[in-house]
Amino acid sequence: MKMVYGPVPSRRLGRSLGVNPIPFKTCNYSCVYCQLGRTTNMTNRRSDFFPPEEVLTEIRQVIEEGSSRREIDFVTFVGEGEPTLCKSLGWLIRKTKELADIPVAVDTNGSLLYMDEVRDALLHADVVMPSLDAGTAKTYRKINRPHRELSFETVVEGMREFRQEYDGELWVEIMLVKGLNDTESELKALKNVLDTIEPNRIHINVPIRPPAESKVLPPDNEAIALAHAILGEGDVIDITTAEIGEFFAHGFTNPEEAILAIISRHPMREEQVKETLRKLGFGDSVKRLEQSELIKKIKYRGKVFWVTDAEKRGNR
Repeated sequence: MKMVYGPVPSRRLGRSLGVNPIPFKTCNYSCVYCQLGRTTNMTNRRSDFFPPEEVLTEIRQVIEEGSSRREIDFVTFVGEGEPTLCKSLGWLIRKTKELADIPVAVDTNGSLLYMDEVRDALLHADVVMPSLDAGTAKTYRKINRPHRELSFETVVEGMREFRQEYDGELWVEIMLVKGLNDTESELKALKNVLDTIEPNRIHINVPIRPPAESKVLPPDNEAIALAHAILGEGDVIDITTAEIGEFFAHGFTNPEEAILAIISRHPMREEQVKETLRKLGFGDSVKRLEQSELIKKIKYRGKVFWVTDAEKRGNR
């Protein structure tokens, strides 16, 4: 399969069937912490990069497998870039919900919510998870490195408008980066903006996989505790630990293709790769992949991760 992968374990959604309607690293941000490396196709123009009917066919194939349906907690539109750049996203959400009684989530940077057509497209999703990593324009530019057409004020106003129109669950994720947005002043600025958006939940995250820029590090425990104190304990959820659970691979003719499909969207710890292949009965595939030129290993904070060789990252 080209556009659907998993289910993969998600710290927010349980077992998530990922749907990728966007080509690799096609985005309007180039976040310093992105687990897929630097953006190589920076665009703010919405388009159908893949035929939407083909995307839906792949979703249907996985959902209609009886065993697969029991393994899926959410169908999540997330992609290898920004999913709201997909022009047919609204149609795909509606058609997916017609296939089965499985909730649909959209993991987005939230940058295009200022567009009426994007807000309309997301109204049928059960959960929308936009990112907001800064409370000021200066920090927004440092962390997210947005397309030149985007401004911090426009992005925030789009989130406010969407909150007024949307009846589903709005979960805002904050990626805390050491030295950039983890100080008291930055966290208070974030709090002020979040109070105007009024999300149902706030998720505090930190870089746990190799980031686009090698100097990016998670904050220390004291900074994370400060974030909880400032942002509020009620609906603030900590997702700073590594995900656990099985990776599933449907629709692939060999295990090497399955692993490559997963790590192109979701870098895996080396032990996760080995365990996944062992459970599939293809433990010998680890060696073949290691010897190929299709993957590379990156060490980050004492752990070894597998990523695709196509990723562009800062000097390490």
